[in-house]
Order: sequence, then C-alpha cells, then structure tokens
Amino acid sequence: MTMNKSKQVVHFYKMQGAGNDYVYILALNEVPDNLPLLSRKISDRHFGVGGDGLVVIMQSSRADFRMRMFNSDGSEAQMCGNAIRCVAKLIHDLGLSDKNPLTIETLAGIRVLDMTFKEGEVSEVKVDMGEPILERASVPVSVSGEGPMVSEEVEVNGMTFNVTAVSMGNPHGVIFVSSIDDELVHKTGSLLEKAEVWPEKANIEFVVVNSRKEVTMRVWERGSGETLACGTGASATVVAAVLNGLTDRKVTVHLLGGDLKVEWSEADNHVYLTGPAVLVAEGDYYPGSFPGMV
Repeated sequence: MTMNKSKQVVHFYKMQGAGNDYVYILALNEVPDNLPLLSRKISDRHFGVGGDGLVVIMQSSRADFRMRMFNSDGSEAQMCGNAIRCVAKLIHDLGLSDKNPLTIETLAGIRVLDMTFKEGEVSEVKVDMGEPILERASVPVSVSGEGPMVSEEVEVNGMTFNVTAVSMGNPHGVIFVSSIDDELVHKTGSLLEKAEVWPEKANIEFVVVNSRKEVTMRVWERGSGETLACGTGASATVVAAVLNGLTDRKVTVHLLGGDLKVEWSEADNHVYLTGPAVLVAEGDYYPGSFPGMV
C-alpha cells in the first residue's frame, strides 16, 4: 500500500471472483490503523470505490502472505474463497512471489492455493479450503443435539426452515428449496442471518438441487447482504448437500456471478474450491479526512 500523508492516498486494486468483488490494498510495510472504517468508506458503491468489502494483503510469519478481510459494514470476516483466489492472482501477477502453490494466512487458518496460468497470468485458482467444521459448538450454533445439525428446523418470523449448519472458517446455514426469489433471499435471508441459533450470525445459502452434480445457489452474506458469489458458501453448500444425500462429492455450483467447482474429498476430508480470479481496475482512492490514516 502507498499513502501520501498530505493527500492520504490509498492505492487499490479492484478484483472479482465469480462476481464477488472486493477492493484490495497492499499493506506489506504499512497498515492503516482503522481498517473497519476504511472498509466502510472504500466499499461504498456511491461515495467510494465500491465492493463487497476490503481485503488487505500483509506480511506473515506463518505463511507466504497474510490476508485480512472486512465486509462492507466494517465487520471482519474469517475467510472468503473468492477473495483469497484474487489475492493469489494479485501476488503472482505483481511479481511479489513466483511460488505455486502459495500459502495464505487467514483468520480461519492457512490456506493453500494452486494457480493455473494463461499467457503468463493467473486465470484460475484452486483453493484447499480445509476440512468442514460440523461440531455444533464450533460452527457455532446454539442448538443442542447429537452430531452435526443436518436439516433441523429453525423458526424466524413465524416461518420454519430446515437448516444444515456448516463452518468453513465462518458459519453457514444451508437451506434446500424448490425455487429461489428475491424476497426469499433479501427478506428471509436477512432474518435468518441474525436468528438466535447463530451466536455470531451466519451466511445463509438458498439452494436448488439440479442434479447429483449441479446446484444453483444464492447467498445472503452476514455483514454484506446478497453477493453474486460466496466461495465459503459454495463449499458449505456442497458439504450440506452430501450430508443430506442430495449430490455427489464433486459439484458445479451455479451462482449469480458465475460457476464454481467444489469437491469434498473422501480421501482427506478437505474441500477444494476452483474458480476464476479477475483484475477489474487499479487506481488511487482519496478518503479525505480519515481517522487513523497517518
């Protein structure tokens, strides 16, 4: 990241993975003090650069690089499968590292990314998302019971939904439905995000099963609202589909922003997510009078 103390300029990169767009800054030598506020300002689609949130690339003592990410409301998230693919592309294409695979430290742990190249640039990235977390206290969910929470009833606003709880470093509630519309995602999703069952709130996925190998998904992300894609959500969806006996372990997930390929490996219990990473724009952001930006 570069900052001009007199003008408070932040150099940024705008990237998207399957339409899940974030603003990325390099903070390898200097990190802003107030990242939640910066995320709220820079993510604003009218007064800022615009995006689902902010991703900060930093140095790490445990991996090749460290990633911190903030939702558009300023809350910090543990992981994002789409964002981390873009981090790998940016690191490689800027010449910051020539390693492949690359390791990235996140709040959900260290993730390993394997890049595919086209004409010298990263075109697709496969992420080892790690093992899904199904233990209720670790997701976390507040509902007691034996074993994982699979297709259990959750009531909000007089409506009852069968929810499967999965954490991919962040909590997800997956709901299988016959059809998806805006009211279901925006109204019901926002209610379910804050339901009492989720002590830390949750991302909510609404899923139509097309076949054993394909599903269609829309997601309401905690702290951001509906996004065009969610990598951890796609991963959690396939885990939930397998737990409910609805799909095979290799599934193409169709999202509003494009397709993601997900495999829940029987060999090592890890989830592997493959999808695109695209640089959209690069420029300078002028936040004006900004507490913490010194």
